[in-house]
Amino acid sequence: MSVRILRLKEVQRMTGLSRSTIYAEIAKGKFPKQVKLTGARSVGWYENVVVEWVESRKKA
Repeated sequence: MSVRILRLKEVQRMTGLSRSTIYAEIAKGKFPKQVKLTGARSVGWYENVVVEWVESRKKA
């Protein structure tokens, strides 16, 4: 089973959050941290972690 990595635009589409809100929520510990990809500035998020976060928000 392969794990899919989402880039920022995909995370924004899935969550409905803006870039600044995503990073603010990460800083508060309320959103999953990004993972570093190859390249100095490349980051992404594990799809399954973002999906779990979205599902938990629906229940709250």
